[in-house]
Amino acid sequence: QVPLVESGGGSVQSGESLTLSCESYAYVARSNCMSWFRQVPGKEREAVAAIGLGAETIFYDASVRGRFTVSRDNGQSTMYLQMNNLKPEDTARYFCAADKSSFLCTVDRWYRGSRYTYWGQGTQVTVSS
Repeated sequence: QVPLVESGGGSVQSGESLTLSCESYAYVARSNCMSWFRQVPGKEREAVAAIGLGAETIFYDASVRGRFTVSRDNGQSTMYLQMNNLKPEDTARYFCAADKSSFLCTVDRWYRGSRYTYWGQGTQVTVSS
């Protein structure tokens, strides 16, 4: 079974909103650090947001701060990404990632994709102008 499953992607107009969900299963549930990454074909994967287990730590990339909100429902082992005021440059495939390390959700590590153990298969977000 795939440990993380994303949903909620789609095609929208600039300025509209979408909410992505990431469901975690079994051994991945209640991971200490869960994050959203995105990638455009031919470009490097970039970190979008991260959230600690108790939501006590939250990080955002500067490009989405103020427009995106990350949250998690630990009872459902689900993480969300509320995306408002979407722009064409937000177009990408969005992936969720998780790791049980208690040292990953820090200001100097959360954005390092190589440190995450579990990944989903992604959901496509397309924003047209």
